[in-house]
This record gives sequence, C-alpha cells and structure tokens, in this order.
Amino acid sequence: MDYVSALLPPVVMAVFFIGVIRVIVKTQGGANKAKEDAAVDAAVARAESARQASAQPDA
Repeated sequence: MDYVSALLPPVVMAVFFIGVIRVIVKTQGGANKAKEDAAVDAAVARAESARQASAQPDA
C-alpha cells in the first residue's frame, strides 16, 4: 500500500493542473473578451501617457 500513498499526491496535482488549464482555455474569448481588451488597452494608454509625460523636460 506504500505505492498508493506515493502515487496519490502527483495524481491529485495532475488532476488539479488539468482542471486549471481547462478553466483558462474556457474563459478565453467569449462575451467578456471585448471588456477585457478594453481594460488592457486603457491601462496601456495610461502607462504610455505617464511615460511620455515624465520624458518631457520641464520648461
């Protein structure tokens, strides 16, 4: 029975990992894709404008 206790943790981890991958794949795209893309675009635009503002010399 020692082999069962030795194999149980890797099997549980593998099942959990497969479940996580399935959730990630299922949540890609869909109805929330446009909202997520807009949020990322807004964050990138804010970071870019902050970078450009800090790069301009003070007059």
